[in-house]
Amino acid sequence: MYVLPAFAVYFCFAVLPALHTAYLSLFEWDGVTLGDWVGLGNYQEIFQDSILRRSVLNALVLVVFFSFIPIVVGLAMTGLLARFRRPGMGAYRFLFMLPQVVPLVAVGVTWRWLYGDDGLVNQTFRAVGLDGVTRAWLGDFGAALIAVGLVGTWVLSGLCMMLFLSGVQKVDSSLYEAARLDGAGPVREFVSVTLPHLRGEIAVAMTVTTVAALASFDIVYVTTNGGPGEQTTVPGLLVYRLAFSEGKVGLAAALAVVLGCLILGIVYLINRLSRSES
Repeated sequence: MYVLPAFAVYFCFAVLPALHTAYLSLFEWDGVTLGDWVGLGNYQEIFQDSILRRSVLNALVLVVFFSFIPIVVGLAMTGLLARFRRPGMGAYRFLFMLPQVVPLVAVGVTWRWLYGDDGLVNQTFRAVGLDGVTRAWLGDFGAALIAVGLVGTWVLSGLCMMLFLSGVQKVDSSLYEAARLDGAGPVREFVSVTLPHLRGEIAVAMTVTTVAALASFDIVYVTTNGGPGEQTTVPGLLVYRLAFSEGKVGLAAALAVVLGCLILGIVYLINRLSRSES
């Protein structure tokens, strides 16, 4: 009875819409007129359409930039901030956490300007004599997805760092003293003492960032809108296009179901791996 009110809200606003989405995915429907039953036809189209398959592959590539790189950067910054404590370290934590406070739409607009022909990125390369490297980063077929991914790296590295710093607080200081008495250096101390105690936080960070990569929409929509061509198209953006621009609500619902199952499967795998390691 104590959990029932919260469960009722969750059921009404999460479970029922998810079930309704799965139901709509079985129809060919434009959102206005009566839909036609197609069964699993929408799912078959998803796996046969090259653009839809490409969007899933793009999302998996973004996992590298949204998840793995931020976790590595967060661990490195945690090692530095936890061991070398100096006055003013709070300012560094604030700066790294700042992207989490700024709305992602504003982040996308800012980075679109930074990546522009006359943006700060190209100006920096020209200043150091690397004019040949400059390009329209968000309009380049080979660099657009990487450029968008690096925006996600910038946004999520601070979140990972704060999670890891909170985990470091629970490590017994006597373990660090014992490691230093045994002659352990900063790297050995971090690998042998700090890292094993951050398994839970790493699992949480990997879960949150992976979901952010697979369900990404706002950063991609603001910076490239899926271009150039379909180089940065992701499932979340395609769901929006199919449902609200092309009137293919059933196909959009099917893609949303596939994306949800993919996210649930990867999150389940991460949790199983973290439990087995612990």
